[in-house]
Amino acid sequence: MSVLWERLAGTQPVPPVWVVAVAGLAALAVVLDVRAWHLTRNAITIAHEGGHALISVLSGRRLEGIRLHSDTSGETVSRGKRDGPGMVLTTFAGYVTPPLLGAGAAVLLFTHHITLLLWAFLALLLAAFVMMRNGFGLLVAVVVGAVVFGVTAYASSLAQALFSYGVAWFLLFGGLRPVVELARSQRRDRRRWRGGVSDADQLARLTGAPAGVWVTLFALVALVAIIVGARLLVPASVHVPSLR
Repeated sequence: MSVLWERLAGTQPVPPVWVVAVAGLAALAVVLDVRAWHLTRNAITIAHEGGHALISVLSGRRLEGIRLHSDTSGETVSRGKRDGPGMVLTTFAGYVTPPLLGAGAAVLLFTHHITLLLWAFLALLLAAFVMMRNGFGLLVAVVVGAVVFGVTAYASSLAQALFSYGVAWFLLFGGLRPVVELARSQRRDRRRWRGGVSDADQLARLTGAPAGVWVTLFALVALVAIIVGARLLVPASVHVPSLR
């Protein structure tokens, strides 16, 4: 255990600048490409539903489980009061969790804890696997977990750094795209503002604030996470200097 703790708590060398750049460009390309996004969005859905699940437990609700679907959607089922602060926070947590995880990953990378970040990813995926309640969700959790474990256990330090930075960028960029898609769907079908089933629609019914307000809040959280994450991920030597 002491050896494992030393490995987790230890820091790793700062990777070359090109690693950060390549990882960021690759993550952005994956998020923008329709086919790649449809495949990789399942990882964002795990984070999204995991956010619902975590807050539901912390707010005293009884978590029933998580389901992922082949269309990249998901659902988290919990039991408890159907209104109140706990339900509002549980519903709000979904869209903001992926970008916040990306910002958290950027903090660990900024402090050079690449190994700790990889093991944290494994722990989160294990928790998601335990909470899955359908075959497709279990399959996705196993596949994503196997990829992360393979990189953690067998990849070189450079490959681990490239993968870790790529995942951090992916969570940041990938956390914003579902919000953009949600905003577009709201505009396409105005009826969803009153009777829709999205998180924003549910929050509108719970609080009385329009769904558009919640979509805007989701977007603000994602944008702030990207700004903060980018500031931490991009080496200080290549930051744009102040004009003052």
